[in-house]
Amino acid sequence: MFYLVTFLFAASLFAPALTRRFKRNALLILALPLLVTFIWTATQYKQAFSETPLQQSYIWVNNLDLSLTFQLDGLSWLMSLIVTGVGALVMIYASRYFPENAAGLPLFTAVFSAFAAAMYGLVTANHLMMVYLFWELTTILSFLLIGHHYDRRAARAAARQAIHVTSLGSLAMFAGFVMIALPHSTTKNYFIISNLLQAMARGDYPVDSLQTIIASLLIFAGAASKSALVPNHFWLPGAMAAPTPVSSFLHSAAMVKAGVYLLARLVPGLSLIPGWSATVVGFGLATMLVGGYRALRQTDLKLVLAYGTVSQLGLIAAAVGFGSQTLLATGVVMLVAHSLFKSTLFMTVGLIEKLTGTRDLRKISGLLFRQPLLAALALVTSASMAGFPPFLGYLGKESAVSAGLFGTDATWISDSMQSVFLLILVAGSVMTAAYSLRFWWGAFGVKPGVAWCECKPLPGLAAFPLAVLAALSFYLPVVSLADAILHQGTFQTLPGHAHVAYWSGWAPALVTLAIFVGGGLLFLFRGRVEQLQAKLEVPGLKATSLYRWTLVLLEQGSAKVTAAVQRGSLPLDVMTIMLVLISMLGFSLVSVFSRFSAEGVFKYSVPLADSGLQVGAAIVAVLAAIITVRSRKRLKAVLALGVVGLSVAIIFVDYGAPDLALTQLVVEVVSLLVFVLVLRKLPKYFSDRPLVSSRWVRLAVAVSLGLVVSVGSLVIAQVRTAVPNSVLIPAEAYVFGAGKNIVNVILVDVRAWDTVGELSVLLVTATGVASLIYLTRRSQQIRVRPMLKRGKWLPGVQFLNLQQRSLMLEVSARLLFPTLVVASIWLLLTGHNAPGGGFVGGMVAGIALILRYLAGGRHELKLALPLNPGRLLGLGLFLATLSGILPLLFGGSVLQTAEFDWDLAALTGWQAFGHLHFTSALLLDVGVYILVVALVLDIVMALGAHLDEVKQEG
Repeated sequence: MFYLVTFLFAASLFAPALTRRFKRNALLILALPLLVTFIWTATQYKQAFSETPLQQSYIWVNNLDLSLTFQLDGLSWLMSLIVTGVGALVMIYASRYFPENAAGLPLFTAVFSAFAAAMYGLVTANHLMMVYLFWELTTILSFLLIGHHYDRRAARAAARQAIHVTSLGSLAMFAGFVMIALPHSTTKNYFIISNLLQAMARGDYPVDSLQTIIASLLIFAGAASKSALVPNHFWLPGAMAAPTPVSSFLHSAAMVKAGVYLLARLVPGLSLIPGWSATVVGFGLATMLVGGYRALRQTDLKLVLAYGTVSQLGLIAAAVGFGSQTLLATGVVMLVAHSLFKSTLFMTVGLIEKLTGTRDLRKISGLLFRQPLLAALALVTSASMAGFPPFLGYLGKESAVSAGLFGTDATWISDSMQSVFLLILVAGSVMTAAYSLRFWWGAFGVKPGVAWCECKPLPGLAAFPLAVLAALSFYLPVVSLADAILHQGTFQTLPGHAHVAYWSGWAPALVTLAIFVGGGLLFLFRGRVEQLQAKLEVPGLKATSLYRWTLVLLEQGSAKVTAAVQRGSLPLDVMTIMLVLISMLGFSLVSVFSRFSAEGVFKYSVPLADSGLQVGAAIVAVLAAIITVRSRKRLKAVLALGVVGLSVAIIFVDYGAPDLALTQLVVEVVSLLVFVLVLRKLPKYFSDRPLVSSRWVRLAVAVSLGLVVSVGSLVIAQVRTAVPNSVLIPAEAYVFGAGKNIVNVILVDVRAWDTVGELSVLLVTATGVASLIYLTRRSQQIRVRPMLKRGKWLPGVQFLNLQQRSLMLEVSARLLFPTLVVASIWLLLTGHNAPGGGFVGGMVAGIALILRYLAGGRHELKLALPLNPGRLLGLGLFLATLSGILPLLFGGSVLQTAEFDWDLAALTGWQAFGHLHFTSALLLDVGVYILVVALVLDIVMALGAHLDEVKQEG
């Protein structure tokens, strides 16, 4: 399953290239990975429904109990078939829905394919954190799909609305996952869903504790946001701004099913928690009524289906949340039936809009005779939606009605509340039948006084998926599948027994007949119903209005808070940070002193210095710092600040830390050069501030911070009682990291996760700098003149004035540039066992590029590295991420270092080549190297070359 998820995500990476090559036909190619996954999943039927379902697990972070854990049992098997099967058919449909050269199609195909992969990962994940990971992926990808038409305001607003609601719910769900799994974990890892449910079923878990109750409600909040249950229902109709293939897949068979799937997955355990089932059923039934009520007055065919989806998701959630086998079987049948008929109907609306140019049911007439095949397919699926026999929708509704009449088998509900459930179910089903008739009549009926539609021919390939799904709506072995699911794992602990049948007795049949009669009457008197709804409507009392009002309050509140604490003064902001640090650290120091001084813990045996060189370097650093803050000239302050950094580098060298010293040195050099580039555009002198009192305040804050940090460092060193971990690092670095340079091993192995995260920060920083400078894209930044002679050394200097040229710089660049480049590569390759590494090597290469720029100007910089820095930044982060993923393919954990030894002399027969030893961490170092070079290049291009070009053209 892990490999299938990877396979599907890999297909999304190739989607843009395929789309540019094959246009919309690329969707047919991209349907193949989903079809392959569907076929493989279908062949696992016996294993999935056995007593030992198929499971796969790969350790991710062992100490955090994080693992990539997948399970294919009956429920996940069924959902996997829905996700991959419907997904493949929708892709086939989309290949004829979009025009040949549709705008944004490469991005759409990539995101759509990635969404299908994320959904497959979600329904097969057996770890709560993996569920959350894929859950958030679907949230982000659905945001991009809903906002596909980003040039339309409605699409942008709908996408923002959807991500706001679902992200808020997912954060609540994440908190619930942590609360329900982490505190109670003992010998079992309760983040593994099967472990958690088994513990609850055995009674080994405190299901009635307050923390468990709150956690279960938070999890339900996440599911409710994704499945559009009241009061989150409003985002789903708004999402109809998305292209129809998105609605057909996300809003019928995939994304909105994630919430009810999660409820079904966890119901054997969560239904044991007091009040949880009643909460889920209450919100589900309310959603069923609200959705059905709103669907009765919609004139947009897509909105009729959207509110119908809201209504039926409420019914499915209520059935699943009861916590009994009787209604869980109903939920499973309805889940399958809804995926089939609703995806078909959404695609039908898409074709109607393409054929007629409208979705307004008041303007469509006579389409039954223009498109009889499409009308027949829509009639079948509309009948299934209405719950008409012999379709799957009827099976689900009939079993729910039978449960309401004969008993739900849920232990928490009373007889009177069961009667209320039956009444609400009947009322909701009446509205379902009515809006099903409204949809079909609105799409294909003949309206008096409305001219018959003139429409284009129906694309055969686009109709194929509709025919397949409509045929499946007649019969599927869903009854036996639902029964098999309920007799597997912890589902067996639920009370009651499954009862899904075409005939359950005369009482359910009479109730069903009454539902159809009521639905028919609502449809016949639809005009009066719409008028009554208009009279009952309270202006402003809508979920969308509440959402917008909440956003306005948040924006106004955040603006006031920002205005109060962010006044645009950098000194004030820095001083605020310092004061907070002084107060927190000072309070801690006072507490520590008062607690440990009497116990005699402090020995106060701290050597002030180990050598005269350290004393001298410290004195120089202090003097340089004083010069920095007292200097009126900006350049003088920068140079003095550089002296402080060099003094620290000397102290590192004296302490035997060449790696730190080398890093400090190259950072100081690059920082100095960047400062110089910035100073070109600033006044020569600092502004003269007459407010002498503020200087004393800043001095007091600075001295206080220095004292607190210094004393805190001494205290921390004195109160250590345990053996520091650093004692173990030398041996561990060589055994597990396969390197002699401890600093480099720490960066690329011990704390490699931090390193990858810091690379992301570097990329964001470079992007931020570029966004502040460029008015256009990076790729349009430097234009090299065509008459430039490339065969000449430093050809860029020919465009500089004599006053801008420096013979010393040109000679230095000629001598030092190749030397620095070779040195940077040497530092990269030897950094695992000697001072160096990707960061230092990248900085040295960056210094070489800066030297070329200073000697030859912007043209010379472009010739030195004629690549787009933005793409280099992405490549560096990609390689670093790849270095973390590759070990998984060989049975290792994320970012685990592997050793490689090649005897090149034996392989080539040339003794001069000798023996080559390297580790997989080298790939991470290469990513760091490329990203650092790109960062320096981007900054120099932005602050140097680009500004030179602007000045010249201005």
